[in-house]
Amino acid sequence: MSEQFYSDAKLYDRLFPGSEQPLSFYRAEADRQGGSVLELGSGTGRKLIPIASDGHPSTGLELSPEMLAEARRKADERGVVVEWLLGDMREFDLRRTFDLVFIAANSLLHLHEADDLVECFRSVRRHLAPGGRLVFDVFNPSVRMLAEADGVRRGRDTLSFVDPDRGVVQVDVEETYDAAAQVTRGTWFFSTDAEPDFVVAPLEMRSIFPQELPLLLSLGGLRVVERFGDWSRAPFTSDAALQLYVCAPD
Repeated sequence: MSEQFYSDAKLYDRLFPGSEQPLSFYRAEADRQGGSVLELGSGTGRKLIPIASDGHPSTGLELSPEMLAEARRKADERGVVVEWLLGDMREFDLRRTFDLVFIAANSLLHLHEADDLVECFRSVRRHLAPGGRLVFDVFNPSVRMLAEADGVRRGRDTLSFVDPDRGVVQVDVEETYDAAAQVTRGTWFFSTDAEPDFVVAPLEMRSIFPQELPLLLSLGGLRVVERFGDWSRAPFTSDAALQLYVCAPD
């Protein structure tokens, strides 16, 4: 995992404030499954805290201590009970099962090796209750966008945000694509007019192509039940920006 990128949890939440559609989707999945919920890569609790507030017994597993601390703070502030655990989604043993396990917001793409992905799916399989489901989303790789990862630093105006202490923060990104590893290796630069590059953080994300995922899931003891191309549950197509999977034990 790109640890430095997640070391400032409040900065992360301002950079990625989230949107209603993914949250509504995962809340609906939790309601549809009923029972207990486990989120892997739970971050600052943006999705799990609302799910817990809906009445689902909820557990969050997160590798970053800083993100986990912020999730605890937000849950306590809102009076929502969530079990927060420090751990690695590749290999964990919580000694119980869950009705829903979900991995949101491309968190799965921090696992770069096929073996790591399979181990994650095997761990999920061991933690699914009878009738349980794994749900996750990852982006659908665009060959055009990957080709544009040419190592040139460029501004990302759509990611600019306001920090209450610093003012307007501009975000630049410099990326290259390692085709052999299927990993985009980037450096993110956060700047204000008064403080250029006050944070410079690496971020590496794997691309998982649509033909790969069913095989990786099968090796992990899971099968695809449904696959969507957006949050409205539209069918997956080649030009969809999103791969959204609902999986069950094989």
